[in-house]
Amino acid sequence: MQPLSGKQRYSANKLQKRLRKEAGNAMMEFNMIEEGDKIMVCLSGGKDSFAMLDILRYFQKIAPIHFEIIAVNLDQKQPGFPEEILPNYLDALGVEYKIIEEDTYSIVKDKIPEGKTTCSLCSRLRRGILYRTAKELGATKIALGHHRDDILETLFLNLFYGGKLKAMPPKLVSDNGQHIVIRPLAYCREKDIIRYAEIQAYPIIPCNLCGSQPNLQRQVIKGMLQAWDKSHPGRIETMFTAIKNIKPSHLMDAGMYDFIGLKTQELPFEEGDIAFDSEEMTNRESRVEPITVQPMKSLK
Repeated sequence: MQPLSGKQRYSANKLQKRLRKEAGNAMMEFNMIEEGDKIMVCLSGGKDSFAMLDILRYFQKIAPIHFEIIAVNLDQKQPGFPEEILPNYLDALGVEYKIIEEDTYSIVKDKIPEGKTTCSLCSRLRRGILYRTAKELGATKIALGHHRDDILETLFLNLFYGGKLKAMPPKLVSDNGQHIVIRPLAYCREKDIIRYAEIQAYPIIPCNLCGSQPNLQRQVIKGMLQAWDKSHPGRIETMFTAIKNIKPSHLMDAGMYDFIGLKTQELPFEEGDIAFDSEEMTNRESRVEPITVQPMKSLK
């Protein structure tokens, strides 16, 4: 790798500080890591998990609490998988790790017809193996490398194809109820992680199992969001802010809000129709000019 110029070093340091700050904010806000935790860092060999490990190692050094890190990689026996890359990388860093060898590749290829997407079954198999491994290692938290864009993509996947307003939470209890799963990169932008991975020259390992499936629904959603980001700067930031600012009283889920029990009262009602009074919406994240919403005159 070519040495960085002074300007490039400045830009790289600025990017590193931003990623650390955003990850730190997410970890603080959702209380992701506590005293004495043993964090199982799921290392796939992709840019996101490399960046997550980097950031967690930084906070391990400076945090006022003590926590352990163990990197775990699942070798799914994909043809041509370079099994020496991650051990060599982790040995050089001095990071404790465990490589799990499970032939999920053959199972997925056997069960999923040619041309169908493999992600769902692959994800379920991988999740079960990782949960089992976390229990064997005595890990108190499982760290996954999903970032802000993954969270928004999942929101739209569920909205468009699943009929649900549901995304990826920064912190959750695993399906089997036995583990806490955390996503330290929840506030980090993918384009920043891509740049950071290039600067750090991580030894990226591509996923050959699903990499040849360009028409996945997630890829379609990713393309839509990237187009919006280019044509409407600030829109992505506004949408991400929105999923942290939910108003159940102004949606339609009777299980989330007691519409049946609504009653009038003498005092102003804070969950009333005040949300519709303002005609101006200001995107504070991107500092764009306010958008004026004109009243609708007629329906055609």
